[in-house]
This record gives sequence, structure tokens and C-alpha cells, in this order.
Amino acid sequence: MEQTSISSLPISIEATDGYLLKGLCWRHAGRDHARPVVIINPATSVRCRYYSRFAAFLHANGFDVITYDYRGIGDSRPENLKGFDAGWIDWGRLDVEAALQYAGTHFPGQPIQVVGHSVGGFLVGLAASSHRVSRMFTMGAQYAYWRDYARHKRIRMFFKWHVVMPLLTAAFGYFPGNRLGWLEDTPRGVVRDWTARHPRFEDAWRDGALSLPETERRALVERFAAVRGEVLALSMSDDEFGTVEAVRRLLGYYLNSPRTHLHLTPDAIGEQEVGHFAFFHSRFEHSLWKIPLEWLRHGRLPSYPTGDAVMLGPERQSSVSPACA
Repeated sequence: MEQTSISSLPISIEATDGYLLKGLCWRHAGRDHARPVVIINPATSVRCRYYSRFAAFLHANGFDVITYDYRGIGDSRPENLKGFDAGWIDWGRLDVEAALQYAGTHFPGQPIQVVGHSVGGFLVGLAASSHRVSRMFTMGAQYAYWRDYARHKRIRMFFKWHVVMPLLTAAFGYFPGNRLGWLEDTPRGVVRDWTARHPRFEDAWRDGALSLPETERRALVERFAAVRGEVLALSMSDDEFGTVEAVRRLLGYYLNSPRTHLHLTPDAIGEQEVGHFAFFHSRFEHSLWKIPLEWLRHGRLPSYPTGDAVMLGPERQSSVSPACA
């Protein structure tokens, strides 16, 4: 697990419902309205400290950075997780929203950018303030629709995440992921959303344990369309969760954003594997980390590494290969 940089400071972020989230902040001295503040949204059940070295890297390259734990995870978990019912919808419209408001309040006038890992690239679209995001980079971003899992691992993944995980959650009142080495302990509401099996996320909230009126579900979808900042979505060919199909399924919700989907193979950076989680390991500082750095700074792709890029917009789609500045 990545260690916390000594340049970070602990912060508390209060959500609109009063729930207190814990996080870390890397901040430069002095106010600069041209300096972006980057919010890092973690993957499902991954502690924000995992992203500390990447956050420190962005800070060293001129950004202010915020990381935080969603409710029920890491330092933001309650004393007793059993029966705690927070789900993805709470993480998005309450926790991500709180982070966006925190950035706007504590970094007034600065551009707000987002780095979203896995579900973190999905949750930002659920926040009412998502329109404030000026630029976003996502890694393996999707919402775990099981038919999008890597084909050669789909059966095993379905059994692990859609059979075993909900059974254990029903038995314990939460998913005991930490003792199994399967991510962090996870609220049962998140497990419910993860295992919903719907190709469109809003249909998961049509019935069952958490049902929302059609008008409210439609309003959540419209929040994605309110995002107009540029989006770069990275997928790796050996990522069993963030497949090309999964990433494009999510990008289809950001209808009004200029979107670029960059697909890479590990050998493009001289590696045998990267997968879904390793991107944020510091060994990729001089290869993969160039991609979000160049994107967040200038809204363009670096000349290295090369890969297949598809640019999407409200009215057009074109292909570019290799990636270029």
C-alpha cells in the first residue's frame, strides 16, 4: 500500500447530510487562480491513501490535490459497519458532491479537475456540482456491468463478485473484504449496487432495496449530461474490469463532454502487466503518469506511450492512432 506523503495534511469534509468524510490534502502556499485543484475519486473499497504517491506527484508538478474516503470506507467508516446501508448513489450525490463543494470553498476561483479510478469516474456524474469539473482523467472507469468483464475471466469474476460477495454480505451485514484480502470492508448498499446486473445503472434503482421515482432517476442521468469539461478515459488491455466495452458504456453518459478514450497495451510501456489497480504504483511515474499530467495540464495526449485513441463528442466520432500531442 502506498504511504502518505509528508507534504499532505489531514482534512475533514462534511457532506450535506452531515456525514463526516476524512481525507488528505496537498496544498501549495499562496493562492493562484490559474492553478487547478485535483480531486482523486478512489475505486470501490480502496482507501484514499492508496493514491498518496500519485497525489504527491501531481502536487510536485504544480497542482493542489484532494483525496478522501467514501462513507463506510477507510477513515470514513462508522464504528460499526454492520447494517450500514450506504451505496454508490450516496457516494456520488453526497460524498463526491461534498468534495466538489469543499474544493470550491477552500480553493476559490481555481479550476476543479477530477481523477477517477474505476467507479470514481462514474460517481462524479451523480453529483449536482458535476458541471463545475473543468477536466477529468479516468482510469478503468466503469460501473461493473458483468457482461463487460473480460471475456476469458467473466465466469470466475461473476461467481466471485456477484455470487460470493452478496452471500457473505447477507451473512455479515457488510462485505468483510479486508479479512479476505478482497479490497476493504464494504457497506452492503455498495454490494447491492455492484451486483445489480443492469446494463444501464439507473435501472438498478428502479426497484428492489433502493427504488427511486422515474423523475429522480432521470435527473441523475441528466447530471452526467451537465458535465462539459474534457474527459480522457484510459483503458488497459489487461484490465479485467475496465474493458473497452465497459469504458465506452460509461462514456456514453457524458454526452456533452469532449471525450477521448485511449486504449493501451502494457507492452507499450515495456511492461508485462498493468491491470486494473497498478496504474497508481509509483513505478509508472515516468511512463503512464505522463498521460494524466499532460491531460490535466493542457488537455492533450503525450507523445509517449503510443496507443489507440478514439475521440468522442456530442456530434462526432473519429479515430487517432498513435496518440500524439
